[in-house]
Amino acid sequence: MDRSWEHRSACKGIDPVIFYPATDEDAETAKAVCAVCPVQVDCLEYAIANREHEGIWGGHTEKERQRIIRRRRRERAMKKAAQVNSSSVTAVADSASGDQPGVLSATATR
Repeated sequence: MDRSWEHRSACKGIDPVIFYPATDEDAETAKAVCAVCPVQVDCLEYAIANREHEGIWGGHTEKERQRIIRRRRRERAMKKAAQVNSSSVTAVADSASGDQPGVLSATATR
């Protein structure tokens, strides 16, 4: 994955130790740096795509990144289910009316 964004990051030149806090509660200093970073989204997406398990990336701890991943999976599953349900409803409606999908019947135009 492209990391050209790194040279524009707010954390460039800062001691990396602050981005690897002992606990999530100790992450505020790193999160403050990320909050003003122009490439925060790029950094977060990099960490998610590469399954970074340590440190603060894009202003998020590992636990927070895992929540984002789970939420995105749920959203994709719900979107897929909605598309399948929509297709099923259309197919059932078409078969119930005896019409072919996408073809108007003579009774429908009266």
